[in-house]
Amino acid sequence: MAHSTSRIPGFYQLSPADRLAKVIELTGMGETVQAHFADMGNVSPEAADTMIENVIGTLNLPIGVATNLIIDGDEQLVPMATEESSVVAAVCNAARQCRASGGFHTDTSTPVMIAQIQLVEVPNPEFARLKLLEAREQIQRICDATDPVLLQLGGGFRDLEVRVLDDMLVVHLLVDVRDAMGANAVNSMAEAVAPSLAAWSGGKSQLRILSNLADRRLARARATWHLDEIGGEAVRDSMLSAYRFADVDPYRAATHNKGIMNGVSAVVLATGNDTRAVEAGAHAYAARTGQYRSLTHWEVDAEGNLTGTLEMPMPIGLVGGATRSHPTARYCLDILGVENADRLARIVVAVGLAQNFAAMKALATTGIQKGHMALHAKNIALMAGAEGEEVAYIADLLVQQGTVRVDVAQAALEKLRNA
Repeated sequence: MAHSTSRIPGFYQLSPADRLAKVIELTGMGETVQAHFADMGNVSPEAADTMIENVIGTLNLPIGVATNLIIDGDEQLVPMATEESSVVAAVCNAARQCRASGGFHTDTSTPVMIAQIQLVEVPNPEFARLKLLEAREQIQRICDATDPVLLQLGGGFRDLEVRVLDDMLVVHLLVDVRDAMGANAVNSMAEAVAPSLAAWSGGKSQLRILSNLADRRLARARATWHLDEIGGEAVRDSMLSAYRFADVDPYRAATHNKGIMNGVSAVVLATGNDTRAVEAGAHAYAARTGQYRSLTHWEVDAEGNLTGTLEMPMPIGLVGGATRSHPTARYCLDILGVENADRLARIVVAVGLAQNFAAMKALATTGIQKGHMALHAKNIALMAGAEGEEVAYIADLLVQQGTVRVDVAQAALEKLRNA
């Protein structure tokens, strides 16, 4: 669709309703579309307008609750926001199958984030590197002075790293951000200390920004699945083969790790955290050996049971951003019952491991499509125009026939209505 113009002076100053009216006017989409966008569900226009720029509406995603999880001995309900069929069901099934062995056991490192300061035009970088390391205490004073509240909460500057890369120096500030995701805190510290670093090194500061490869802020989960719960040695060995495939082939690993992130990102999104930051860190961490590999590791214990582990960066928080401004995110945190970011990170990584188990088991047994398409059949029925009780009827029919396609659904719906 060609628009008459995309130049709308003062658009950002309008209210969400007036912006929407302007877009409808320029696109000619009409009152039905305008009414659809105007219905923002459980987020007020005022709240939405504080989160991003030029707001005209919201996109509501389903929130499902994963059941059956035991995490560090505690029964846990987990809200997940996703548009993809079978994701929530997969976690429920995987969690149920490892309840007999105690569920998921987790661990985390301290919540340390990295801020990077790039120094260029340094005449003698190796010499300057040692000068900066010697200035650690001065650097700490500057950094901690930028966020006294973080200091009071037990966080703050923890350590310094200086790397020589080509003709530049890269300084890492390691900062304990406590219950925050931490981007604002570490960015502020980087900005504050950059002029001093430039003066001490004899160079010039350029980029001053956090790194989303949060490899000092790791979350870990492990679980055991008994042979009788998963269907015996043949299923176990097929799953191990699937894991080895992902660990040596980046083409397989990309889809394998995407499956992990199906679970991880759904919980991160439901709690108002930054899905892009978590995903970027996860995929970079998967390539830390020089080859992109599986984030999970799968083995067999002494009794022949299947054991799985997942370790990955988890830069998430409970303060700041949408975790506080989005009412649904706050209620999801209430469902979780978490009081700190550490517990949330443990839950998220456990869900990621459960998701990976379920995906590998499906691939190793019935194939991924059977379960996925059975759940997807309702979407296809809706796309074909089914309404009310027709949806379940058409979906069941598609699954029974083993053909989940819109054209087949349309034909079945027409036959049903004619009858």
